[in-house]
Amino acid sequence: MISQYLQSAISPQGIASGIEDLQKFIALRPDAREVRKALAVKLVYQGYLYEEIQTILDVSVGSITGWKQAYEERGIDGLRLNHKGRKSYLSSEQREEVLSWLQTKTCWELGELEYKLAFEYDVIYESKRSYYNLFDAAGISWKKTTKHNPKSDPEAVAGKKKQIEALLASCRQEIESGLLRVLLIDECHLLWGDAIGYVWARTDQEIAVPVVNEREKQTYYGALDYLDGTLLLKAYDAGNSDNTIDYLRYLLSQSPNQRLLLIWDGASYHRSHLIQEFLGEINQGLPEEQWKIHCIRFAPNCPEQNPIEDIWLQAKTWVRRFCALIPSFSHLKWMFEWFIRNTTFDFMSLQMYGVFSKIKY
Repeated sequence: MISQYLQSAISPQGIASGIEDLQKFIALRPDAREVRKALAVKLVYQGYLYEEIQTILDVSVGSITGWKQAYEERGIDGLRLNHKGRKSYLSSEQREEVLSWLQTKTCWELGELEYKLAFEYDVIYESKRSYYNLFDAAGISWKKTTKHNPKSDPEAVAGKKKQIEALLASCRQEIESGLLRVLLIDECHLLWGDAIGYVWARTDQEIAVPVVNEREKQTYYGALDYLDGTLLLKAYDAGNSDNTIDYLRYLLSQSPNQRLLLIWDGASYHRSHLIQEFLGEINQGLPEEQWKIHCIRFAPNCPEQNPIEDIWLQAKTWVRRFCALIPSFSHLKWMFEWFIRNTTFDFMSLQMYGVFSKIKY
């Protein structure tokens, strides 16, 4: 049996009347979900294609069809929310629509799914687990993001990697005999806030770590020996040209009778005129192949080129395990330094530019 709403809606007069009724309803500013339904039906009557409405309101074609049918069967009441309680389930067809929608992006926030179900299907689950189950059914899992700098040039990174590999290969005999020391250099900024991590504790109890100044900071200069995996660590108040020069002098003192090949990023204080003057003084009068310090730079905007980044990450991860037991920033620094100075690092990225070994005489 065709309802009176459907009979009137199929005539031009009925469509005009329907548009007027829908506009009045929208003007009353009811619940936003009701407005969305009414607006979708109004656009249908105004001649918009379903695909156009889908783009405008970010709703599925199935939802538009259902709302129009509900309006034509029960008028404005067909667009109102069910005040006796929202549905706690999706129909099989609706579930498939949602799963297909979840395939349209690679990354989601839970709130997006909650919004979608509430506004399009009038479904709000009491348990978050129901939303997680939909993510799982769509092949979407909770995972940690990784850093990526959009300014990074993959071709430049690949080209630089080949350049470094070729350079180290050409110097293999000097490296393995200990005449040339290859050091990968980077700076790490340890913050008090880095102490915050995860611990096992009572479910009903919050574990507070006393952080007075979250941005309290300690800068470390580190040089990773590419041959044996040791790290030369020294603390400074900041990363700048003066501290960089002091650190280079420290590396020279720790490398008697060796020439240094330093590989680092393009930080401004690595390229400053003070650094250039210092290197000029150190290498003065020597041919390039005999320079005491030779510096080359990684490709820009890609810290993953430097294996020392893995060491900083391991050290910070380690101290976070004891976050509830660290009473002060000085203790945090001590634990960070202790881990680095008492750990033998052996990981795949340490050999990313070639495999070398010491020559025993």
